[in-house]
Amino acid sequence: MSETASAVGGSGTPDGELSTEVLVVGFGAAGASAALEARAAGAEVLVVDRFNGGGATAISGGIIYAGAGTSVQRAAGVQDTAEGMLTYLRAEVGDAVRPETLQRFVDTSPAMIDWLSEHGVPFDASVCPYKTSYPNNRYYLYYSGSEASGAFRDLTPPVQRGHRAKGRGASGKKVFGPLAASVQRSGARIRLHTRVTGLIVEDGRVVGAEAVTLADAPARISRRFARMAALAAKPGIYYPPMRRVLESRMARLEAKFGRRIRIRASKGVILSAGGYIANTEMIATHAPQFAGGLALGTTGDDGAAIAMAVAAGGVTDHLDDVSAWRFITPPSAFFGAIVVDEQGNRMIDESRYGAALGRTLVRDHDGRGWILADAATMRTAARQLPRESLWFQLVLTLGLVSAGRVRGKTLAEVAGKAGIDAAGLTATVAAHNAALAQGNPDPMGKPADFTRVIGDGPYTLLDISVRPSVIYPCPMFTLGGVRVDEETGEVTTADGAPIRGLYAAGRTAVGICANSYVSGLSISDCVFSGRRAGAHAAAQP
Repeated sequence: MSETASAVGGSGTPDGELSTEVLVVGFGAAGASAALEARAAGAEVLVVDRFNGGGATAISGGIIYAGAGTSVQRAAGVQDTAEGMLTYLRAEVGDAVRPETLQRFVDTSPAMIDWLSEHGVPFDASVCPYKTSYPNNRYYLYYSGSEASGAFRDLTPPVQRGHRAKGRGASGKKVFGPLAASVQRSGARIRLHTRVTGLIVEDGRVVGAEAVTLADAPARISRRFARMAALAAKPGIYYPPMRRVLESRMARLEAKFGRRIRIRASKGVILSAGGYIANTEMIATHAPQFAGGLALGTTGDDGAAIAMAVAAGGVTDHLDDVSAWRFITPPSAFFGAIVVDEQGNRMIDESRYGAALGRTLVRDHDGRGWILADAATMRTAARQLPRESLWFQLVLTLGLVSAGRVRGKTLAEVAGKAGIDAAGLTATVAAHNAALAQGNPDPMGKPADFTRVIGDGPYTLLDISVRPSVIYPCPMFTLGGVRVDEETGEVTTADGAPIRGLYAAGRTAVGICANSYVSGLSISDCVFSGRRAGAHAAAQP
């Protein structure tokens, strides 16, 4: 390094050097999108990833939030406009980004679906006929947010904008797989099992990174590391103790067989290495209320990229914003039930997106809540569950029913068994039923097509409280990150000045979903912000 150069976040002395024009750190949807855009502009690109690539995208449901008249919507006969999509997102995400950025996200939404299709991501125009948290393998276009809920349908007509990549089960691999193959075909270099440890700064500009790579390790070590990385992603996501053991073993392999290298990047470094849900210390510091959730992400979501950006002069925002998922469907019959707290009071329009319920539970009700259903609703739910669910939804619902259910012939009896205030629950049900009988709006604003009279018992209370659980976990992921220039994707300082040569995208950065998340909005923002960063970095001299 020159006298004016420094490494931030790294340690040790590198014993090798690589060079490129654009260095992409993290190979998920954001990293792949950045690489493709930079290559399309003619830049030389090197992509590095600590693990096997894919990030949280590859293990996700593979939903893309898009609208304003996409090719898939048109094929399905779904009418949507940019104005309608913008109206909904303004209400949903608030001031997460500037108005002009949200407008640009909406205006380019149809083209994003076309771009993804051109790179091989498969879509299908089959519309889910019922509202659900995630459609089964017959349907690939659905209401993936709160579009059909009371507070939002009053603003703009509800429209299906959740574009599920076509593929059985969780479809994330159907998003990342084609993008990764396209990156390979583009001529970008990809180096897996390479962990970036710090950024190289010269005269205030980021010009590269230091890393530890297993590229030169014995083949058997590389294979072992790859197997452990795959297991840590899935099934490790469902069983954190197993993931922690694998993480420790992978770290030992890196320490023993890793080679320190320096990577020079003449045009820029793009940090697209995920959020920080896997970093328990960061969660304890910035979002302690959410410590009881299941980390919905990979080992790579450890906040390391965010820390490196901060060490280079960047600033963070929204680190206390976490998406906590508490879906009550499938079965769709539960939309007709009510969700109550310990006082027996309702807390939300039950047709809202599951992260809205999760947020309310954690922030306003100490994580405590129950679904109250009458006998008829439980019978309908039992019929619906097998045909509306994928395997993981079935497992979660069966876990809820087996571990968190109490029953009673009367409201007072079931409330007593659950530890809920009986008088409060009885009054809540009376107010709910009276509104329906009198033709008045639901007290919590739930649309009429989802409201049902709470009828005869026996009554069931299902405990949906947020707490550590293997049987009925509450998946969570982080929404905050480092601030970026919304025109370029460059990381910015506290006074808003760009840090030359340093970009952030996806969940490493503050983006469209920094305030509020609905299904598909994170991957859409990964594509949007990744392409933005890749294009601007490639255009640098």
